[in-house]
Amino acid sequence: MFNNSKLASSVKLALALGVALSTVPAYAEEQDDSSKIEKISVTGSRIAKPELSQPTPVVSLGADEIAKFGNNDLASILAELPAVGATDTIIGNNNSNENAGLSSADLRRLGANRTLVLVNGKRHVAGAPGSAQVDLSTIPSGLIERVEIITGGASAIYGSDAVSGVINVILKDNYEGFEFDASAGNSTEGVGTEHHTFSILGGSDIADGKGNVTFYAGYDRTKEVMSEAIRQFDSWGTIVNPDNTGEEDGIPDRLRVPKVYSEMISSNGVINPFGGDRWAFDNDGNPVRQPDRQGTNSFAFGNFPDGCEYCFNTEDYENYIPGVERITVGSTFNYQITDNVQFFSDFKYVKADITQQFQPSFLFGDIDINVADNAFIDEDLRQSLLASGQDVVSMAKFFDELGNRSADNRRETFRFVGGFKGGFELSQTPFDYEIYYVYGETNNRRKTLNDLIEGNLYAAVDSVIDPVSGEAVCRSQLDSAQGPGYEDPATVNSGGCVAYNPFGLGQASEAARDWVSADVTREDKITQEVIGGTLVTDSSELFELQGGPIDLVVGFEYREETSESITDEFTKAGFLTNAATPDSYGEYDVTEYFLEVNVPLLKDLAFANELSIDGAYRKADYSHAGNAEAWKVGAIYAPIEELRVRATYGEAIRAPNIGEAFDPVSPGFARVADPCDADNITDDPDRAANCAALGIPPGFQANDNVSVDLLSGGNPDLESEQSTSKTGGIVWQPSFVERLSFSVDYYDIEIKDAITFVAAQDVADNCVDATGGPDAGYCSQIDRDPVTNDITLVRSGYLNAAAYNTRGLEFQASYALDVGPGELSMNLLGDRLLELELFEFQDRPDEINDEKGEVGDPELQFRFSASYKWEDLTVSWATRYVDSVVLYDVSPNGGSPEDVDISHIGSMTTHDLSATYYISDNIVVRGGIRNLFDAVPPGYTADPSYDLVGRRFFAGVNIKF
Repeated sequence: MFNNSKLASSVKLALALGVALSTVPAYAEEQDDSSKIEKISVTGSRIAKPELSQPTPVVSLGADEIAKFGNNDLASILAELPAVGATDTIIGNNNSNENAGLSSADLRRLGANRTLVLVNGKRHVAGAPGSAQVDLSTIPSGLIERVEIITGGASAIYGSDAVSGVINVILKDNYEGFEFDASAGNSTEGVGTEHHTFSILGGSDIADGKGNVTFYAGYDRTKEVMSEAIRQFDSWGTIVNPDNTGEEDGIPDRLRVPKVYSEMISSNGVINPFGGDRWAFDNDGNPVRQPDRQGTNSFAFGNFPDGCEYCFNTEDYENYIPGVERITVGSTFNYQITDNVQFFSDFKYVKADITQQFQPSFLFGDIDINVADNAFIDEDLRQSLLASGQDVVSMAKFFDELGNRSADNRRETFRFVGGFKGGFELSQTPFDYEIYYVYGETNNRRKTLNDLIEGNLYAAVDSVIDPVSGEAVCRSQLDSAQGPGYEDPATVNSGGCVAYNPFGLGQASEAARDWVSADVTREDKITQEVIGGTLVTDSSELFELQGGPIDLVVGFEYREETSESITDEFTKAGFLTNAATPDSYGEYDVTEYFLEVNVPLLKDLAFANELSIDGAYRKADYSHAGNAEAWKVGAIYAPIEELRVRATYGEAIRAPNIGEAFDPVSPGFARVADPCDADNITDDPDRAANCAALGIPPGFQANDNVSVDLLSGGNPDLESEQSTSKTGGIVWQPSFVERLSFSVDYYDIEIKDAITFVAAQDVADNCVDATGGPDAGYCSQIDRDPVTNDITLVRSGYLNAAAYNTRGLEFQASYALDVGPGELSMNLLGDRLLELELFEFQDRPDEINDEKGEVGDPELQFRFSASYKWEDLTVSWATRYVDSVVLYDVSPNGGSPEDVDISHIGSMTTHDLSATYYISDNIVVRGGIRNLFDAVPPGYTADPSYDLVGRRFFAGVNIKF
């Protein structure tokens, strides 16, 4: 594709320009050490400034601080910072096959797709098909110099996807020497969170210091942890409170209890799951009466305080942490071609194998057992059922004996960056330039093991005894047993049917299990190609303001993105329980031009130590979304040297990604709480009348604890999201206290025309929540069973329909002082959330989804750390605080503490202790204990923002040669 694209021409132009620039006399200017310190590159701007001199607040996390987390997953580390959500970390994705093993950052909890990730200031290829979501686990922590975070719209500077902010990962460069690093960690409480890493880093200058070559190789392994290993988990759920008399009666509507299971389905099989004489089976296939529930969660689930041996428990099958084995190799090469032309490049290759568990295949009452003929049913049970008039009974079963529907995924990432940079002079005007090319490619092979071929299973469980051989066979293989009008239900290799014994656990033969199961395979290929360049100069030759010359950056970027997913033929044909997903492909390109300016109006005056204004503008032309513009203006005013006031205002954009725009209409599954159910019908004042108009009877109890069919796809008519971002704050560095700094900033982000997947639940709710009658548009997207009235199918997709608002206060403080023979340094980073609102449909402003104070979005978070360094020893303490949250919908007309008892999670504080010791100049050891006092949240939350594991240790050594 590249050889025939506009990008090829652009690369040729860039290389030609690079050669031409190499003939221009070098710009040489003497710089003392202080000026070099001022030239710190930070994420908030392409114009170099110290961190606290940026109009936009920036948070930095250095390599030394990263090492104290004892974690090799960058996104999980960042998720412990107040501004970053854990939504899409490796733990947050533990129920997704598509994203199994991926770990991404979610700034301001506005979605990982609205967080732009850069590596050394340049874009990185996505890890998930159809998206721009970067897998931060492909960036080895051992290579990281620092991570810089700017929250708020930064599209004008860095382009699309920076609606909520930018994370810029700065890697080590120009390394000399050789070092080996090893680390390991595990739970001290028997949870089994074992992980270890090994890496080597080597580098050397070449050609008398004109160049440098650096090489890195690493191996990471994280052991798989199942949910059942989490000590506080105990299948918590809610049940109907029998003492409840109605809404607003002061009595909890539901009670939160442990041991919520389903007696209607199990891995051993359940006959008559929906009522009547309900029988389960022990492992050997002997019938066992299912116990009665003692409280009702829903149609399918209830409370069994004394346990239930043959009930379904979701925690038996789910991961907390997937198993990951990762190999990384990479290298950088820099060479000073001339005094003003430097070539730079780096590449990396990452291969990760991920194992992640899901519930096994199941059929919920869809298995019909011919009682009289079945070859395997217990004889006493057969006679009992026949005596009660049941010739055919339904059966529900989880097919554990086939194995979990495990994710056996291999993810490979390749990335190359190359370009030229340098400086030159035209007349008396200095210029710095950079021209670069980026190619990234992600290849994912996603296998879902042990899925069920439904048609084959139906044929295999319809077993009979062959009168000639006396053996169990499929009815489809015995003509004399078929009767008139018989049709073979098998869909694959029907002539090879093997009779299947579904009663008990593992009673079916290996041949039968093989015949009814198959693996699902999907292969993704994601590519990204970028050509870009920047030119930096100032106005010093032409004029200077009282505060100095105007700094100017201009640049361009051309980018092509593609995403392709290929699905195996069995899945496309609809043979398996997985949705019959078609192949998908999408691509787009974008051409962008941008400029950034810094205007230093005043400097070193009695009333203005500094007054400067900066601005940025970007214009983009997307092949699939048209033209888009983004801009930003910021200001810094320092009346005195130790106090700065800063503010920014900007408009940002996010273009639709490939999946949102180009995904084909595909079948899938969704969970929908039927709004017409008697338990939900009072949640909106319009529902009762609208449900009645649809023919739903009063007191309707929906079978809505199982998945319904979903048809959904992309929307090529989507437009770019628009957002407005405002920040304002102060920075104080008092002269009377050395090494103390404090900042507090207000942020306000509003997104309109936000691209949203209209969830099946929203389609169902909007159908009956409209004023004046059912909404015909949404109701037409829903199919209901004409007999039971249950929702059976929902149609949905993407729209520019939503809006987001978030506001808050972010504060930082740092202080260092000499204490005794050593130095004590302290740092505080916190966030006070003032507002986080989601409007699923921006044209319905009365339908607000308020998230502030709910689980995952606490009102207050902070992280405090203190380190004491004495000679070769550094000891560090860190405290993380998460405010109390509620477990009900705090939106207007949403919920109340009366909805459920228990209704909240108390505040959580965890403490970490770590230490680093230099045995010699060449050997450094480190270690620590995370969550020193083993503080874990209650078992009724699995939110990834909490530490569910508890106390654990880590240790490592670094040896330099």
